Formats: sequence, structure tokens, C-alpha cells
Amino acid sequence: MRAALAPARGGPRFHLDLSRLMSRVHHPAPTGVDRVEMAYATHLPQLLGSDLGYVARHPTGLFGALRPDDVARFLDREQAKWAGVRAAGSGHTLKTLAGAVPRLAPPGRGGTMILASPSNLHNRARFRAMKRSLDARLVALVHDLIPLTHPEYARPDGAAKHAARMETLRLEADALVTNSASTAAALHAFWEAADHPPIHASRLGVDIPRPGEPTTRARPYFLCVSTIEPRKNHLLLLQVWRHFAETRAPEDIPELLVVGRRGWENEHILDLLERGPATRPHVRELGPLAEPELTALMRGARALLMPSFAEGFGLPVAEALAVGTPVIASNLAAHHDAGGEVPEFLSPLDGDGWGRAILDYMTDGPRREAQRARMADWQAPAWDAHLDTVIAAAEAVMA
Repeated sequence: MRAALAPARGGPRFHLDLSRLMSRVHHPAPTGVDRVEMAYATHLPQLLGSDLGYVARHPTGLFGALRPDDVARFLDREQAKWAGVRAAGSGHTLKTLAGAVPRLAPPGRGGTMILASPSNLHNRARFRAMKRSLDARLVALVHDLIPLTHPEYARPDGAAKHAARMETLRLEADALVTNSASTAAALHAFWEAADHPPIHASRLGVDIPRPGEPTTRARPYFLCVSTIEPRKNHLLLLQVWRHFAETRAPEDIPELLVVGRRGWENEHILDLLERGPATRPHVRELGPLAEPELTALMRGARALLMPSFAEGFGLPVAEALAVGTPVIASNLAAHHDAGGEVPEFLSPLDGDGWGRAILDYMTDGPRREAQRARMADWQAPAWDAHLDTVIAAAEAVMA
């Protein structure tokens, strides 16, 4: 771990933007991007000490610096909410927002603004005004280019909005960090003919949960953790389970537990989840879960299933391996970035192959045990290593 740097004269040199978390207080469970911004907020103080400050664009529209005590209370409330713990008293959302209102940042603060989410980037004029009010450099994390490389999986306006975000970063950022080597390669290819800031690839970290008991259920179960949207390829899994229902006795069919919020363009998936008579006895849609409950489910699963067509990193892959749960994943570069060569990799179009693998992983047979043996040499990526890359990029642009 890095030693904490001494604070610069006149205040912190690093300003972490918390706009994303501020905008998400109405949501009971976090997305992957929310969890990454929270990880930055909880790990960076250990590395930077009082040389780290906080800024945000509040839902009221105010942008400025946040008081460290207000931030601490805000983060505690959000983490308690994610863990399924009711905040003390009522009106959690209003108290959280009212207790962390930005102050106008004094001019000439300098330093570097650190951005861990795409918040506000679609509006370059707004973001440029935010950055200028701090008189700061910018180091930003890029999660993926999926709305541009795979627009068919994005919301109807997703490609145009993400293109605007990328153009803001190209023109306003001083350095970029990507969550994986595959995202860095996509970004280099996207900007091949244009000037752009330096790009540094660094895998996201994993917060390894404390030891705990796995969930036990009457039948073996598999877990799929993701927003329900076409890119995540839930349809493949539902068709596999439909085939199981047509060809196997009910007691010989494992459960499929689907965890995550409902996304967009997913009517066909929801029809199968809600109205498919063959799969309903064997597939459970659990929605977003509190983190302790999700961790227990992950520990007890026969495997995590990730049949996505496209990913920026695939954080659940690393999180499953970190608690000793095997992974069956689509053969994507991002999944290799997250899990190395430990997971079982299959084509996202190979329904028969997925079906055979799932049945093989129902028991502790040779195929599953071979993956567990591969885990012995795998190490979970650390947040300190990722954030060292971010801090080094910030120090370089300030120099």
C-alpha cells in the first residue's frame, strides 16, 4: 500500500467526484458502476489521507466541494442501505441528500479531479464548467465502449449519448484509466485517427467478503448476476433450462437464480421469466439483493453463469472466483481480464455446450474440480493496485 501523501498547501490536490452516488440515493441496490465509485470513495482515503477531497454535482444542480464529515455520513448511509440495513430514523433519502450539499469551491484550487463514473459527461458544457470551477486537471475511468461497439444492445439513444461522453473525455481529460486491457484496446481503436489523452489499463479490484456461510437450497443451483438486458444473454440460459424441463425429470434439474434489476429492451426475456410454464418451477428471478445475501448465494452456487455478448470487465467473474465459486463465462477478452484462465469459457451462442457444462457442474466431477484446481494459482485483483495507477496518472498530469 502506498504511504499517504502530505496535503498540499491550501487544501487537497485530489478531488474525487461523487456525483454518481449522489444521483442514486433513490435506488435500493447498486449497479456495477455505483459499486466502483463507492470503492474509489472508500479506498482512496487510505492511500491519500487528507490530500483527498470530494466534489459532486448535487441533484439540486449545485456543484462544489463536499465536507469530509458530510461525505463520511453519506457513504455510511449508502453502504448500510446496500447491506439491507435500514438507516436510523425515517426519510433516508432526504436526510442523505440534505446532509451533503456542496459548497462553492474556492477558485484556483488546482490539483486533479478523479472521475470514476460517466456522470455528467454527456453534457460537455456542464462538465467543462464543473472542471473549470476547480481549476483542476482530470483523470477519468472508462468502464466500456459497448454502446458504440454494440449499439444494438444499448438504449435507443445510448450510442449518441455515449459518443458525447467519449468526446468530452477526449477533449477535457488529461489522462484516462480503463478497467481492463480489452477496454483500453477498444478505446485506442475508437480514437485511432484522433488526438486523445494517455490511456492506462488497470483491472478493477475486488473487495473480498469476510468468511461466511453459503446459502443452501433443496436442489443444486446456478447463479446469474446482471441487469436483465439483451447484452447479458439471459435468453440462452432460459432456453437451456427449457430444454432441461423437456428432457429431464424435475428432481434432476438444477435451479437458476437470476439476480439483478430489470433493464431495457427485455420484453422477450421477461415473457419467458413470467409466463414460461416449463421453466417457472426451476428459474427464480430474485431482483437486486443486499450484498450479504448475494455473497451467501454466490458461495453456495455450483457456478456463476456469465453468457454475455459484450462486457467491459465482468466484475462478477472476479467476485465469484474470490469466494471460491467456479465460473462458466462467454469467451470474451474482458472475462479473461477478470478471471485469467480459471473459468470455463464457451461461445455465447453454444446452447448445447452450456447445457452440457451446467450438468457437469451439478456434481463435483472432473470438469468442476479441474476449475477449482486452477483457482489455486489465481489471485483476486486488488483495489490498491488499480488506484495506484489512477494516482500515478494524476501525479503525472500535475507534474
